[in-house]
Amino acid sequence: MVGYDPKADDRDISNVEVAVAGSVSGLVTRVLISPLDVIKIRFQLQIERLSRSDPNAKYHGILQAGRQILQEEGPTAFWKGHIPAQLLSIGYGAVQVYKTLRDAVVTMYRTEGPLVFYKGLNPTLIAIFPYAGFQFSIYSSLKHAYEWALPAEGKKNGNFKNLLCGSGAGVISKTLTYPLDLFKKRLQVGGFEQARASFGQVRSYKGLLDCAGQVLREEGAQGCFKGLSPSLLKAALSTGLVFFWYELFCNFFHHMRKADS
Repeated sequence: MVGYDPKADDRDISNVEVAVAGSVSGLVTRVLISPLDVIKIRFQLQIERLSRSDPNAKYHGILQAGRQILQEEGPTAFWKGHIPAQLLSIGYGAVQVYKTLRDAVVTMYRTEGPLVFYKGLNPTLIAIFPYAGFQFSIYSSLKHAYEWALPAEGKKNGNFKNLLCGSGAGVISKTLTYPLDLFKKRLQVGGFEQARASFGQVRSYKGLLDCAGQVLREEGAQGCFKGLSPSLLKAALSTGLVFFWYELFCNFFHHMRKADS
């Protein structure tokens, strides 16, 4: 997380234990927030408006989507694609419409060959640079604003300030670059129209520009931000949970060392 200093306390833990705590906290957090990721992707792929007033819309809200997925597919549906998500697979979006990771990989390879696993790579690469630039510049600006607004607090509670400003920078940066994430998901599931028929309308896209053009024409500017609310909720919960579990595991290692000494 931008701005967090893991050495800002006096706990007696090694660098390896810090790394283990960080890795395990990330893994546990992803398990817990996976349902929001599934809902976000369902929203991103839905052509129909995310509105109760649209009779053809399968999903129109986070709670409604959660209830419907639970009723139709069972609780395990909230962890569809979880394994490739843990492995940071680029095919995560496509796994959402298949029963298992193996089923998705085999079908994708047979239908379109090895290049299918790199669909959506262009918007992914394009988003990396502005996202990183936004995140660090906004983080710096938020830190200056925090220190200007609370000069006395700016010299202490360093981790709280860094966490607050880092979280704010992440949320703002994600919002600014979110359309590219949506385009990426739409491109990744191209070619699987039959598998997605039960979810609503489907579209075919020739590339990034074609995808962006179709979304803007058919769904309007707001269509580029479908799934943003669960995405931001996921980001907020993720930040809190990562630090909660990180601190818990660091404290565990610290107490284990004290017990052994």
